[in-house]
Amino acid sequence: MISTIQKAQHVTHERASAPVDEPRKAAVSRPLAWEQRLRRFGYAQRPRTSVYERLVVPFPEPDPRFWRLLGFPPTIAWRLARWSGWGGPLLVTLLAGLPRFWRLGSPRAVVFDETYYAKDSWSLLRLGYEGTWPSGKISDPQILAHPQMIPLSDTGGFVAHPPTGKWVIALGEWGFGLNPFGWRFMTAVLGTLSVLMLCRTGRRLFRSTPLGCLAGTLMALDGLHYVMSRTALLDLVVMFFVLAAFGCLLIDRDSARARLAAALPADDDGRIRPDGTTGDHAGTGARPWRLAAGLFLGLAASTKWNGLYFLAFFVILTVLWDVGARRVAGASRPYRAVLRKDLGRSVLSLVPVAVGTYLLTWTGWFLSDDGYGRHWADGRGGTWSWIPAPLRSLWHYEHAVYQFNVGLHTPHKYQSNPWSWLVLGRPVLFAYDSPEPGTEGCHTTAACSRTILALGTPLLWWSACCALVYLLYRWALRRDWRSGAVLCAVGAGYLPWFLYQDRTIFSFYAVVFVPYLSLAVTMMLGALMGPPGATDKRRVRGAVTAGVLVLLIAWNFIYFFPIYSDQTIPYADWHARMWLDSWI
Repeated sequence: MISTIQKAQHVTHERASAPVDEPRKAAVSRPLAWEQRLRRFGYAQRPRTSVYERLVVPFPEPDPRFWRLLGFPPTIAWRLARWSGWGGPLLVTLLAGLPRFWRLGSPRAVVFDETYYAKDSWSLLRLGYEGTWPSGKISDPQILAHPQMIPLSDTGGFVAHPPTGKWVIALGEWGFGLNPFGWRFMTAVLGTLSVLMLCRTGRRLFRSTPLGCLAGTLMALDGLHYVMSRTALLDLVVMFFVLAAFGCLLIDRDSARARLAAALPADDDGRIRPDGTTGDHAGTGARPWRLAAGLFLGLAASTKWNGLYFLAFFVILTVLWDVGARRVAGASRPYRAVLRKDLGRSVLSLVPVAVGTYLLTWTGWFLSDDGYGRHWADGRGGTWSWIPAPLRSLWHYEHAVYQFNVGLHTPHKYQSNPWSWLVLGRPVLFAYDSPEPGTEGCHTTAACSRTILALGTPLLWWSACCALVYLLYRWALRRDWRSGAVLCAVGAGYLPWFLYQDRTIFSFYAVVFVPYLSLAVTMMLGALMGPPGATDKRRVRGAVTAGVLVLLIAWNFIYFFPIYSDQTIPYADWHARMWLDSWI
């Protein structure tokens, strides 16, 4: 892939300016009627750039000026600038990981739905499938007691979610035992690594290391992401796998467009030009990154079923990316070209790989004799008897799980409607305690509070609401593919929940699209700092405005940090942080 990109860059950089006759120049520059009508609404005609630059936007050369200002010699400054593409994201990741692992075992309690996933993970580790535990939370004190008692039965238990996320949690329990630190360890690892992935993803999306690091920093400063990184629930695991798939698709997009650009013919003067034959018929070669995306989407769906919506949205997104690439390459009928050359690979690289991955994650259940419903189809005839009995048993089991999930209407104090999620209308209280004066770190004469609240950093989320509106404008009227990609990911994680408004659902499900809210805010801040050709005065004003907003978001996270991290604070301080009555 690198040699392909370098070859196309070499041809592009050596081209000369070709003469253009005046009638043709006028025809090229004259806007269409529909473009003129839309300009009153902010529409901007796409800038005229070379075909190669439209297919593959190169990364800017590393700039050593910052390191020179710090006093480093030119050679070392240049090396540091080159290493910043990884050094910056790794530094942000380190800063994100420290608070996520700090006092990870606190509270020493089973928090919220950890009562299901921590125990089911241990069951997978011991049995290969989910066994049964005493009903309710009877076994929680026994697990936390000294000496520990684990009342696990090998009778198969009915569970509401596929096994991958619980296998992930089980890795921590395998290393550290069935205790709060053990069952939270892997979510802390994935939460920290997701910051690194977002830095690198943002760098590729925006072609800017600082903006990529800014996106990772914003997610590291999000309270919901922080809380979910320290709790053994499944939603952060879904977020991690989906973000990995999103990053893989971005790499696949770049590599496929580079191959297409390299296949285009060049004029006598070296100018790469569109070509109908190439655009219609050229292949894009092997696409291993798309296969990797299918693998990660299968892992996401086999953690919680809402990962399936990302699969559907991302298939459509990749097809549209291929259509855009072939149109730029000069295809006369880009949709037909994609149908013939790309659609099969797009679907086969994502859907069958995801389905195969999903089935493989059930290996422990397939190999068992006591898993719930494992032998339901044994000896049964009927229309579908030609399908192997284990697959029919799994289908029957999953149908029962689906009926359970869509029919879950049990009222809960902290359930919420998805309409309120973006504005943080109803966060979820994971844990609350009221230490008496002189106990558990309560050093006041009045009562104290100790809480874990799954609440996004308010200034970040409220800024994201504005950023999403800006991205809609960029996508609809400026045809910015980056905005479309971010909006697609937000939509995949958010919009499907509107189909289940009468079901018992919670706002912390929104953690799956926190990375894309961070990308949206980053894109808005990048626009505030001005385009490349802006004056220094405009740049300074934009940078100051963006910097102030980032500092306010950081202060906001620090201010709410005690109620994210189970710290004991005076009751009055806790109440002061309840900015909305619906947060209580």
